Amino acid sequence: MAEHSSHTNRDRTGKIRLNKYIAHAGICSRREADSYIASGKVQVNNKVCTEMGVQVSPNDKVTVDGQRIAPEPFAYFLMNKPRDTITTTSDEKGRKTVMDLVENATGLRVYPVGRLDRNTTGLILLTNDGDLANRLMHPSYKVRKVYEVETHRELTDEELTKLRTGIELEDGPAKAYRVSRHPAFLNVVTLSMHEGRNRVVRRMMESLGIEVVRLDRVTYGPLHKKGLRVGRWKNLRKHEINELRKMVRLLPLDHPEHR
Repeated sequence: MAEHSSHTNRDRTGKIRLNKYIAHAGICSRREADSYIASGKVQVNNKVCTEMGVQVSPNDKVTVDGQRIAPEPFAYFLMNKPRDTITTTSDEKGRKTVMDLVENATGLRVYPVGRLDRNTTGLILLTNDGDLANRLMHPSYKVRKVYEVETHRELTDEELTKLRTGIELEDGPAKAYRVSRHPAFLNVVTLSMHEGRNRVVRRMMESLGIEVVRLDRVTYGPLHKKGLRVGRWKNLRKHEINELRKMVRLLPLDHPEHR
């Protein structure tokens, strides 16, 4: 596993901004870390710290909500999520989560970027890079996602047009920017989406009275599932990580500002 532990934006004295320190501990994004700091939930060397720009060193004791933290090496995993698996860090009902498949095997605290519902299969990214995760989930970056949808019957041309032009949902309109039929199976369509709302593909289909038999995310940004079997995961390569970072306007991991 590649450990990108040098990319913690330290200055020449080995210090790092407090919000970055918290983000690199896998707790949250930098923006969320600022909220923790402002609300007085962060202590440095047993003293509450509400100053945003403070720098801390590896030897400082930093706690968030009373829990001591330390930066972890960045980790990036791509999973082909199986059915009947929850995309959360834990489940109060004891159901299987994506974390059961990854965290137990690696010992690293990572968390899923966005969600796939329980019975949707396909690509899900897990990382402790809070800055990247936050941007990938933000709608303004329009991260491309491609879904293969098997339905209980063949969709009409009119229904395909509606999926392209937009369908009104309870939380606003939703549309695919590209819709195509499968070349071999009449009841399978491919939707290319920038949407990230919860269950948006299923809700679009339900609004047309279409029953979804199978839903699979086959592409996430520049990443695809070729060679990645259901239930398996892999470490992302450096060039794949940097493609993701470039897509959401973050510097590459090997940029001097990350050393």
